[in-house]
Amino acid sequence: MILTKFSPTRLLGIAFAFLQRFQQRRIRTFSILFAVGLGLTLALSACSPSASNNSGTPQTASSTPAASGTTVRIGYQKASTVLYALKARGELEKAFAASGSSVTWSEFPAGPPLLEALNAGSIDFGYTGESPPIFAQAAGIPLVYVAYDPWSPKAEAILVPKDSPIKNVAELKGKKVAFAKGSNANYLLVKALEKAGVQYSDIQRVTLTPADARAVFERKNVDAWAVWDPYLAAAEAATGARTLADATGLAPNHGYYLAAKSFVDANPDALKIVLDGVKKVSDWAKNNPSEVAKFLSPTLGIDAPVLEIAEKRREYDVLPLTDEVITKQQEVADTFYKIKLIPKEIKVKEIVWQSKVNNS
Repeated sequence: MILTKFSPTRLLGIAFAFLQRFQQRRIRTFSILFAVGLGLTLALSACSPSASNNSGTPQTASSTPAASGTTVRIGYQKASTVLYALKARGELEKAFAASGSSVTWSEFPAGPPLLEALNAGSIDFGYTGESPPIFAQAAGIPLVYVAYDPWSPKAEAILVPKDSPIKNVAELKGKKVAFAKGSNANYLLVKALEKAGVQYSDIQRVTLTPADARAVFERKNVDAWAVWDPYLAAAEAATGARTLADATGLAPNHGYYLAAKSFVDANPDALKIVLDGVKKVSDWAKNNPSEVAKFLSPTLGIDAPVLEIAEKRREYDVLPLTDEVITKQQEVADTFYKIKLIPKEIKVKEIVWQSKVNNS
């Protein structure tokens, strides 16, 4: 069989790249397309060793009762600090054990396949950047925003090589710019160009995953690269890349905790236990950037000092969505509709959980 010639990681890359190319024209078949990436992701996760406990992560517990026998299925990405640390510590399992409930974890390479797994009923809860839930809502996936993470506008930027003659965003007109299609960085690029008076159609768009974009950026096969931390910090450290613009004043660069609507409706107490655990780990990460960097370094393959730079310029918290946050997310959705990345207008507020995050 031809597929056996490739590693699971390579298969993931092929599937995800394929899906990105068809996302704009075939958004209505989102579920079918991302099922390919999902199947490969789950196969890879099944072969991966579980993360070891780390004494630097905080203790989490909750007195909120959960329905007896509930299994909470959480999707995570290794670069998603809070959920990865929560999994590694295992304290969420302890919080649920008293009621006879349990937790399972599935790893994903990016937000879109994670949300497809939520659509397929494979997970109940996860975390992504601001763009994937917009595509998911446009595709009819029944998800709910349950909290947001402020992240930081400094944690994403448009880079050029250190010796590039390009001095500002306006000079990107006609140039090749790499970015992950439908990502937070995609939105940053659109808004930065808009501010500089350049049409999105006036640049040569090169849509690549961060790993592939890093390679072409270093070979100078593209003129600029829009990317987020920790890939941003790693590129700056390794290549001396210059920042043309970060997201300050251009894009909110928020992260979102999302859940299946069916799970929220059936298990509100279980959701509150999860959010309580997420909040405690988030507080630890906010106050311990050096420890977070050391914790993530072996997993991400990025030196701890580089990760510490990224950690010090990002924010952490677990907050209920305010009208202001919903409005900002709606602006992202409207922008993606305007440039035809999604096929229809959506209303973000229609899928925002009405309860408040339990910060006690």
